[in-house]
Amino acid sequence: MEDMYLKYGTKYMPENMSRRENKMYAVELHNLSKTYPGGKQAVQNVSLALEPGEVFGFLGPNGAGKTTTVKLLNGMLTPTEGICRVLGSDPALEPEKVHAVSGVVTEHARMYENLTGLENLVFYAELFGISADEAAGRAEALLQEMELEEAKERKLAAWSTGMRQRISLARALIHRPKILFLDEPTSGLDPESAQNVNRMIREMAENSGITVFLCTHQLRYAQEICTRYGLIEEGRLLAAGTLEELRAEAFSQITLQIRAGSMPTGMGFRQTGAQEYETMIRTEEEIPEIVRRIAAAGGDIYKVEARQPDLEDIYFALTAAGREEL
Repeated sequence: MEDMYLKYGTKYMPENMSRRENKMYAVELHNLSKTYPGGKQAVQNVSLALEPGEVFGFLGPNGAGKTTTVKLLNGMLTPTEGICRVLGSDPALEPEKVHAVSGVVTEHARMYENLTGLENLVFYAELFGISADEAAGRAEALLQEMELEEAKERKLAAWSTGMRQRISLARALIHRPKILFLDEPTSGLDPESAQNVNRMIREMAENSGITVFLCTHQLRYAQEICTRYGLIEEGRLLAAGTLEELRAEAFSQITLQIRAGSMPTGMGFRQTGAQEYETMIRTEEEIPEIVRRIAAAGGDIYKVEARQPDLEDIYFALTAAGREEL
């Protein structure tokens, strides 16, 4: 049989992944595609892989294909083409194995309104075959971790949106999954609640070693908590990698910004404001020589900053480049 890992594209996969070498990845997508009835192609030939313990940001606007990808990875949809795996299991063929090792949090926390927070968590724990005593212990610990202990005996109908989202995260963690899928987990939350959820995700990833697959269109906060990123638009994976790798792919230069009392002529800077100047450089190693030249020519320098492109800059650069290729 032809080795299927040689058959599919591997641009955004770890080196040598095409031959696997008996290594199991947390999440694998190989030429994954999904076309809905009516012809809408929500995911188009996406290939990537996640190492265990990664915090992966799957980034793109609404309708980009993020939620469809999560549904494919959890067996809620079957691929039109290609395959995907979660810790070695194909969710389309073995959904029960995938559900046993993964947890899912969506932007709408849906649990039982007529049950208390504690009762909800115990109920979901018992669905995973956890004994009643063990379920109660895990639920109590998670409620404390999520700062929901005071509300544990109140029915969810009386809970705020932020509290519901936190208990949804607790529900996804009750069976101690190895992979957590988060689909817009802070959507609709006030800034304080969103900050609390983000903090929990950061701490969980740092302390538990869990693999996080985070879908969001909020690029700024994804940059704070993710270790690697995949940028998707209209179902196509534009790029994947660390922040440094994406910067190198999208930009060949760095913006050097200088605040100076005076800028000698002939230095190649353009003025952007009162005492504010900037120019483009290729590497930060150029900065000391530039500063020396300005000082030697009589310039008064107050501040020097090399501005690296952030995720928003990278995303817009890559989407613009992608449209030009179409």
